[in-house]
Amino acid sequence: MLKRYLGGTLARIEALFGKGLVVSIGVILLFGVLASLSALLFMDSATPDTLTILAGPKGSVFWNIAEKYRKVLSHEGVLLKVVATEGSIDNFRKLSDPAVSADVGFVLGGETGKEDIENLVSLGSISYQPLMIFYRGKTKNLLSEFRGMHLDIGEKESGTHTLAQAVLKANGFQPGDGTRYSDIPSSEAAGALMDGRIDAIFLMGESASTDVMRKLLHSPGIRLFDFVQADGYTRRIPYLNKLVLPEGSLDLGRNIPDHDVNLVGPTVELVARKDLHPALSDLLLETARQIHGKAGLFKKQGEFPAPIEHEFRISPDALRYYKTGKSFLYRTFPYWMASYIARALAVILPIILLLIPALKIAPTLYRWRIESRIYRWYRALLEVERQAYHASPAEREDIFRQLEEIEKSVNGIAVPASSGNLFYELRGHIGFVRERLEQDGTKG
Repeated sequence: MLKRYLGGTLARIEALFGKGLVVSIGVILLFGVLASLSALLFMDSATPDTLTILAGPKGSVFWNIAEKYRKVLSHEGVLLKVVATEGSIDNFRKLSDPAVSADVGFVLGGETGKEDIENLVSLGSISYQPLMIFYRGKTKNLLSEFRGMHLDIGEKESGTHTLAQAVLKANGFQPGDGTRYSDIPSSEAAGALMDGRIDAIFLMGESASTDVMRKLLHSPGIRLFDFVQADGYTRRIPYLNKLVLPEGSLDLGRNIPDHDVNLVGPTVELVARKDLHPALSDLLLETARQIHGKAGLFKKQGEFPAPIEHEFRISPDALRYYKTGKSFLYRTFPYWMASYIARALAVILPIILLLIPALKIAPTLYRWRIESRIYRWYRALLEVERQAYHASPAEREDIFRQLEEIEKSVNGIAVPASSGNLFYELRGHIGFVRERLEQDGTKG
């Protein structure tokens, strides 16, 4: 039935405008379809389905978070490659280096210094990262009490190392004051602390595993430093936040810790290169909301991710996400489908914009073509009439033959119904010229 309906419609269009116009429009549409298909096949405008994230050492908190991202993104058809690094500073430097293949990474606030960050943007902060100082011996209330001891302040390419240097400097630590420093891996440093080979260890989740920190928290004789001056640290070092580890929050049965412990720490930012695809930016933030949006020891429900700006400017795509959520396509369709639709729209819309004026002008061009077929016979008809005024009787016979040839040719013209008036006018004018020639021949 549909085939019969379409066939009847095409027949009516052809009868009204002629087969030529239908063919012309069909050619234009066919060209548009072929151009669209070619563009879809050869243009690389699809949303990427692969991401590379710079995490931290294998087994660290950052690494474990990246693995959670990988699992969530895999359900959306996106492959996340997790790259092990030495920590936050290493992540930042690799992201800053165009020669390194990476898209996004975890970076602690306050670690960029004066380095160029123009090509990097922040997608927002995803969590707090507390600085934990574990030590042996009697309780210490001030960080200055560690002067002259043997401290492990984290590996040099880690954010722990940078932050440790900042808080120690704020407490007046200087080279030559008798304090000894180590920068061995956190897993080895933890053993050295428990064995008595070092006096204190600085740890953060970007380079230390949760198992190491849990082991230290449950080890007899090992204490967690309480930043009683936490408010003062946040005033002196602006990117730090005051955090509280509540009494018993780690182990209610054994009451660990046995009192509220004040800590300080920066936020962790999800930093990306500024050319990150908007759809991937949305997808990463949606994943971050799923993973980091729950309440935890140091955060409230829904507190993260958040557009907290430090050294890196928040990307325009991230700001749009925080205001309105995912874009319409990616909110309505599965990621793979939305990606294909976005790709198709990016290619097809410009072609449609070109086809619209072409389709509008096609009838005009076709009518001009039909009129030109008819009007050229008027030139021949005028020439015949002009010759007849001065022709001899013998020549008139030749002129009548020319007129008959013109009429025969005109009758063979295929004209659509919309131009029928022009066709019949021409035939009427041919008859008029014949009558004039016959009258003149009778008079002669």
